[in-house]
Amino acid sequence: MDINLHNINDKHQKIEMLLNQYGTEIKRIAYLYVKDHSLSEDILQEVFITCYNKMDTFREESSYKTWLIKITINKCKDSLKRWSLRNIIYKDKLDTNLIEQNTPEMQFISKTVDIHLANQILHLPVKFREVIILFYYQDLSLDEISDVLNLNVNTVKTRLHRARTRLRDELDRSEHEWKID
Repeated sequence: MDINLHNINDKHQKIEMLLNQYGTEIKRIAYLYVKDHSLSEDILQEVFITCYNKMDTFREESSYKTWLIKITINKCKDSLKRWSLRNIIYKDKLDTNLIEQNTPEMQFISKTVDIHLANQILHLPVKFREVIILFYYQDLSLDEISDVLNLNVNTVKTRLHRARTRLRDELDRSEHEWKID
């Protein structure tokens, strides 16, 4: 559920409300793209600076959440394109604190399985990783993902299908390897 900012005229207050509502999700998305905690924090700041600067141009054709995710993805893609980042070896371990939900059910699930799944997602190519993140972690519809990524809905469906297939194959392969040991 997107927050209602219609009655708020102060940009600082709007940004604060958006940061409180979506900051953790935006940081999580950034981390899942760039695989670096400090860089994801930098991207989070850049997203909200952009949001602040462009707040007056927001046309409300989408939700604030979708708009922020779109800005985040663009910032992440820009970061991944930078020459200096091509020379950095990313950490392969995902901090589960970024992806865990603080529900008793999620805490009950084995952390080993969570970390393994998260690592498999992180090893997917970006075009597959982003649809998995947006569909499963952000609960966006195919149409919303299409809008955020500027892709045809059928392309989103295809990427989601291929991502699931790759992920399932990798999980099956690693499950088989665990049984052999």
